[in-house]
Amino acid sequence: MTLKKYIYTLGILAIVFASCAKTQDSQEEQQAPVPVVRYEWGLPVDSFRIDTCVVKSGETLGGIMNKLGATRQQITGITLMPRSEFDVRTIRPGKTYYALFQTDTAGIEQLCYYVYQPNIREAVVLHLTDSMHVERFEKPIIHHERAAEVVIESSLWNAMAGNGLPTELALELSDIYAWTIDFFGLQKGDSIRVYYDEQYVDSVRIGIGKIYAADFYHGKRWQEAFWFEEGTIHNYYDAEGNSLRKAFLKAPLNYKRISSGFTYARKHPIYKVVRPHTGVDYAAPAGTPVVSIGDGVVTMKQYKGGGGHTVKIKHNSTYTTAYLHLSKYAKGLAVGQHVKQGQVIGYVGSSGASTGPHLDFRVWKNGTPIDPLKMQSPPAEPIPAQYKDTFATVVENYRQLLKQQ
Repeated sequence: MTLKKYIYTLGILAIVFASCAKTQDSQEEQQAPVPVVRYEWGLPVDSFRIDTCVVKSGETLGGIMNKLGATRQQITGITLMPRSEFDVRTIRPGKTYYALFQTDTAGIEQLCYYVYQPNIREAVVLHLTDSMHVERFEKPIIHHERAAEVVIESSLWNAMAGNGLPTELALELSDIYAWTIDFFGLQKGDSIRVYYDEQYVDSVRIGIGKIYAADFYHGKRWQEAFWFEEGTIHNYYDAEGNSLRKAFLKAPLNYKRISSGFTYARKHPIYKVVRPHTGVDYAAPAGTPVVSIGDGVVTMKQYKGGGGHTVKIKHNSTYTTAYLHLSKYAKGLAVGQHVKQGQVIGYVGSSGASTGPHLDFRVWKNGTPIDPLKMQSPPAEPIPAQYKDTFATVVENYRQLLKQQ
């Protein structure tokens, strides 16, 4: 090889090595980790020193600001904010707040932001630098659909708690089946399957959302419930499309036991004579809320002899109900007033001829007393015909989902 060719080859190799080195450097630059900026409340929180505190009893926002070293200008700016933007009176003991500090070019630490968190989902951010203003943040709710099945040993509430399930399920199921199941008559061995929505903020469960479907075994039969929402329709139905929401509730209160039933031959505990008792006595603590079992109009609200404080409600041309021995009436209740199903109309007491706190509940059908425990409640409107095919598909899907447990 001539000297000229040798020098030329060295030059080519140098160019190749330089190119490879440049490519390698470029690849290393591309692979270098990019710093992750962590944001909270719309702020790059790693740029601040953050104090996490809890509002103490008796503390005001002004006192908190003084403790945090806020300037007079900042405190004045807060007091001048309209209540519609931020009401300083909403600060509550036990709630968490955060103070964000930053050091300026002169080495002096300044309070830049105050974040008040009334609950796990919401936050109110006071911007205390430059143009003072308020921002509100709300974290999204994350939904997880769940399927569960429990066997009842004592109560629905205990069954949920004992299986690590949200006890809110017991309350919601009680509402769904309020017209078809007497929850004070549950038996050991009854069971419930349920498919529902559980709600989270970040990784913290905050409650349950909609119960989509349930199947309750009680009284030796299964009773299904399916949520259906289409157009103006939003209700729970059985598999045939009949509404679970009946015209009347099964009972007008939460009671401990039935102390006396419907009979035409009961010896009165006070008068000591045999006379008809055309109602049901529910033993319950004094002050227990009493609700109307259905929509209607109040036709009586008065002290009525042995019945004590009494409320009478006409529901339609067929049914009338009465609630006796009340301790007091619901605030604002008046004759002629329209009441809704489940609306409180009074409270359990022992007024009139009574030996202890209880509710004497009575029902008339076409003017004739009937046994409230044997009353057949007429159903509400079924699924409209145009939705029946869609509903059938929904039922089949939910039945499959209930079997996941």
